[in-house]
Amino acid sequence: MPESDIRERTFQFSVRVVRLCQSLDSVTGASRTLANQLLRSGTSIGANVEEAHGSQSKADFVAKMYIACKEARETHYWLRLPVATELMPTTKLSPLLNESNQLVAILTSIVKTAKQNKPTP
Repeated sequence: MPESDIRERTFQFSVRVVRLCQSLDSVTGASRTLANQLLRSGTSIGANVEEAHGSQSKADFVAKMYIACKEARETHYWLRLPVATELMPTTKLSPLLNESNQLVAILTSIVKTAKQNKPTP
């Protein structure tokens, strides 16, 4: 996957998360708290991918991509909660759940590949 693809994909995922959080935030109580957590982790994925793109070293790149992967895992957790607590139907969140799983897999692969490649002298 070209680097620009993961950057755009994580950006579009962030857009979708923001829209979901706007609808969750309109309901008081637990929904608002979930929306805040989801907004933080869901938008952090793309932000860390962007930071990795401007990294100063291979180690910095790996660290930023690893953080993006951790944020994708956390986002998946926060996406599961509204379904498990019946705040939202599975049908509404399944595309985002699927995308968060795919992002975890892609980012894990990027980190593993980057760790394996030896730095060029």
